[in-house]
Amino acid sequence: MFQEIYIIDNKDELLEELKQIFKEKEQVRLKRISVKELEQLSKNLPHLIIINDDNIDENPVNICEKIRGNEDNNIIPIIVLSSNEEKEFKMDLAKNYVEYYVEKSMGMEYLYYRIRNIFRLLLVNRTISPLTGLPGNNIIQAELKKRLLNKEKFTVLYLDLDNFKAYNDVYGFLKGDEIIKFTARTILKNVNNVSNSDVFVGHIGGDDFVAILGENSEYEKDCQDIISEFDAGVRSFFTEEDLDKGYLKIQNRKGKMEHFPLTSISIGVVVVEEKKFSNILEIGEVGAQVKHLAKKYRGSCYATDRRKH
Repeated sequence: MFQEIYIIDNKDELLEELKQIFKEKEQVRLKRISVKELEQLSKNLPHLIIINDDNIDENPVNICEKIRGNEDNNIIPIIVLSSNEEKEFKMDLAKNYVEYYVEKSMGMEYLYYRIRNIFRLLLVNRTISPLTGLPGNNIIQAELKKRLLNKEKFTVLYLDLDNFKAYNDVYGFLKGDEIIKFTARTILKNVNNVSNSDVFVGHIGGDDFVAILGENSEYEKDCQDIISEFDAGVRSFFTEEDLDKGYLKIQNRKGKMEHFPLTSISIGVVVVEEKKFSNILEIGEVGAQVKHLAKKYRGSCYATDRRKH
């Protein structure tokens, strides 16, 4: 994946120096633009902006205000490179959402490591769901591996929504996103309690979630509470007409009308004990099996793996 850096500068010196530093990094693309060309930022959305304060005529604080004035640019981190080391100047930059101030005297090697570290953080942040703010699949796997290697006893809840595609087909993806966010809030609320002192909740993607509970968790109560709150709250996402019918009516590919039950939640529960599983793939496979069992029943349901492995 390419990583684009836009340099706001009136000269090419910094651009050429950075090209030399990153010459072995083929995935890094560098481009210099002037202050007058700021509209290019929102058109292309680079991964990083560097403002070379010493080679521009305008106050970098004003430039940052212009950049942040477009909400599409709010996701782009900014570095201001400057010889101005006054405290007030640095404070003004920080107030205007500049992530990093780099003193020119620190040299190009220091700037390189700053850029490298920002890209590392951007990579980590990509594993966080932008919709729910929950950790994604890579972090979920790392958490499972950590607990398995530490020989902890823990419980994994695999959760997903039933008939969610039908809901999206009728109400649209924006409404569907609201149900996803509601589901995340419901899971978090009901597993973060006194009995669960060591809780992790992750968003695999789409309508799939994972909750990892500590040794002393009351997982059956947690599942029951999640289901109870979900079933009560999800009703607000349907029209009165659909609630009265109790189903959604959708035309299939053959042109025939099909009836789908209203959206519910299914939970597969896996209790992980010492020597029961040798790796996280086995945990996931069993989780998929018991969640599939829960889905055989109409409405919200949970199923627990009680087999001895």
